[in-house]
Amino acid sequence: MAEVKSDIEIARAAKKKQIQEIGQKIGIPTEHLLPYGHDKAKISAEFIKSVKGNKDGKLILVTAINPTPAGEGKTTTTVGLGDGLNRIGKKAIVCIREASLGPNFGVKGGAAGGGYAQVVPMEDMNLHFTGDFHAITTAHNLLSALIDNHIYWGNDLGIDTRRVVWRRVMDMNDRALREIICSLGGVANGFPREGGFDITVASEVMAILCLATDLKDLEKRLGDIIVAYRRDKSPVYARDLKADGAMAVLLKDAMQPNLVQTLENNPAFVHGGPFANIAHGCNSVVATTTALKLADYVVTEAGFGADLGAEKFFDIKCRKAGLKPAAAVIVATVRAMKMNGGVKKEDLGKENIEAVKKGCANLGRHIENIRQFGVPAVVAINHFYSDTDAEIQAMKDYVASMGEEAVLCKHWAKGSAGIEELANKVVALAESGASQFAPLYPDAMPLFEKINTIVQRIYRGSEAIADKSVRDQLHAWEQAGYGNLPVCMAKTQYSFSTDPNLRGAPTGHTVPVREVRLSAGAGFVVIICGEVMTMPGLPKAPSSEKIFLNEAGQIEGLF
Repeated sequence: MAEVKSDIEIARAAKKKQIQEIGQKIGIPTEHLLPYGHDKAKISAEFIKSVKGNKDGKLILVTAINPTPAGEGKTTTTVGLGDGLNRIGKKAIVCIREASLGPNFGVKGGAAGGGYAQVVPMEDMNLHFTGDFHAITTAHNLLSALIDNHIYWGNDLGIDTRRVVWRRVMDMNDRALREIICSLGGVANGFPREGGFDITVASEVMAILCLATDLKDLEKRLGDIIVAYRRDKSPVYARDLKADGAMAVLLKDAMQPNLVQTLENNPAFVHGGPFANIAHGCNSVVATTTALKLADYVVTEAGFGADLGAEKFFDIKCRKAGLKPAAAVIVATVRAMKMNGGVKKEDLGKENIEAVKKGCANLGRHIENIRQFGVPAVVAINHFYSDTDAEIQAMKDYVASMGEEAVLCKHWAKGSAGIEELANKVVALAESGASQFAPLYPDAMPLFEKINTIVQRIYRGSEAIADKSVRDQLHAWEQAGYGNLPVCMAKTQYSFSTDPNLRGAPTGHTVPVREVRLSAGAGFVVIICGEVMTMPGLPKAPSSEKIFLNEAGQIEGLF
């Protein structure tokens, strides 16, 4: 076997084109690109407005099975499929999320695809990129500062300091900041109260930026954020603190989608990045809707497995933005099937057809779930060198028994040439007009029923369980006019249950709801289940320990 180059070696050897040339491929004039160096640019709000009347292309969702330590390659497949569609003569744009610094320096390291299916510049995208996340962090924390400042100067709004619900954020994993006491140090520093930090990608400001349609909509949504309650439990909004205008100013540039390129010099929009296990897990509506006006096909991904990412993509993003996906791709690997079938990570290199067959139950569940939304799907088997023909055939046979097709994809090793078959299959599905997309539940359904619907139909659990205080809170929000909002489930990504160690396709489990949070500006209710954290911690040996600059000034260890 030929020597296999690492992702970063491949990315560094990329023959990138000037970003203006990439823009011209999809009809963006140079004057409407705001360059950040030679290989990335923001797309102007004026241009986005000018193409609103264009016909929409077809939207393709790439989703996956529940993630395992074996790796699935959802982003790699998203990028590969975008290149594959361009290879077969279709005009395609890839739309993915920006990376969070927390996971990059924590467990998973950086990534923007892999092998010969990557988006570049890889280092920039995994670090500060164009500063969007810093702008979101700053806008969020400006609101935090204004709350405490208002209380300090007399509290004219009558905020109950025990009921401030707006937490601070930072884009790093830091468990020590989950629960804090702020304003200590005497009279000059204000009134002490409990507070805490979430990670930036769980911020409501992030969700708002990714769901807003333009700057005006952004400012209105920012004003709708509920930051606290008074003693009579009436809400205090960000607009009551006159925070919305300044927050929108900080987010003005961050609101514009970022244009970069794949290794094959095809266009990619990389914009926004809400976490998928604790937020809604999709790139921005502005990026997706603009791409649809410029391309025949837009390939986008939703975070983690279909039980979280696809469900939120369909029930939150598509519902809110009026999007109608034409087809879905479910990414799976032989290695992940074996792991779901009980094989340990160190034994994945050995052929084990029985474990593949056993593990396919997880894939089957996701196929059934995508069907519930009326979207036609195809399975992409992301190929690894250790996969045997018999193992691949076992997966194909299982998918065929479900009435669907599985296509072997070798984009990691061969780029677009290795994914042509999937590209052709996706075009056939999208052009067939078979998509009858509809969200899982109607707007009018009560909030707790929405939760139960997802638990029973997507997770195959018996029911959601919650304390009376949680149910009362949901009922109070319904009485206040928020009952028509979708729910955003925050739970472990590793299982259909709330137990991250329960792989496969469990049934009959209960899903405990620990806490609920109203994101009135974003337009959904966050349902925190089990032990999931909105501020992750670092592992015992964080990825940051292996990240450094080499003698040539290049970054090592980030990928």
